[in-house]
Amino acid sequence: QVQLVESGGGSVQSGGSLRLSCAASEYIYGDYDCVGWFRQAPGKEREGVALINRFTIPTYADSVKGRFTISQDNARNTLYLQMNSLQPEDTAMYYCAATGVPCHSAITFLVLNPSSGLWGQGTQVTVSS
Repeated sequence: QVQLVESGGGSVQSGGSLRLSCAASEYIYGDYDCVGWFRQAPGKEREGVALINRFTIPTYADSVKGRFTISQDNARNTLYLQMNSLQPEDTAMYYCAATGVPCHSAITFLVLNPSSGLWGQGTQVTVSS
């Protein structure tokens, strides 16, 4: 089974940037149609952040549009999330996920049905004011 490993998390000040990476153990689109990033802050529900499909069409949560950019390098089986203008409310554990659900649905569907996706272990992002 494909494995997903996130990296790149850390602590930054408000207004700073981070780049997250998600390395897949093999070509992700052999078994899945959509890959992306979710996050969960302490005491809050997990939420979809940014997803992308095999045609490189992105889907973003309204809260990150204009600040975050999702991209992928299929040659390296790696997914990225460039996060700019970070704010304290972006503080959360960030998870990489893959699913057969189309991205425009998966951004919410996967939150309610996590068993419909393959998940990584997560990487922590902390933004201080």
